[in-house]
Amino acid sequence: MKTFHVPVSEFSVNLVMMLVVFFEEIRGAKDFEVLSHAQKDNRIILTFDRDYGELIYHYGFFAFGVVYFRFKPEYPEEPAERLLKILDLGEIELLNKFTVIERDRIRQRVLYL
Repeated sequence: MKTFHVPVSEFSVNLVMMLVVFFEEIRGAKDFEVLSHAQKDNRIILTFDRDYGELIYHYGFFAFGVVYFRFKPEYPEEPAERLLKILDLGEIELLNKFTVIERDRIRQRVLYL
């Protein structure tokens, strides 16, 4: 993809490979099982499911980070493109944050103090 710098492109290839392996391992798993798997492997969860906030903040489940895409993608690659663009800007940190990416804004909340 021409719009991203080389380091981000290399990062994105590694990210995609890690996500593909993770998705294959957890296909059909319940949300709490995904959280457990992600914790075991030190992974940040990327999701369209808002239930992770409830599991973390109300039921005490642990996560290294969650990125909740709160919009309906116009095309399949859009969430990944938006995330990579945000990371390329270097203005946010995903670790230990519950990040909500909407069409017109990004919000973050610290997971643990």
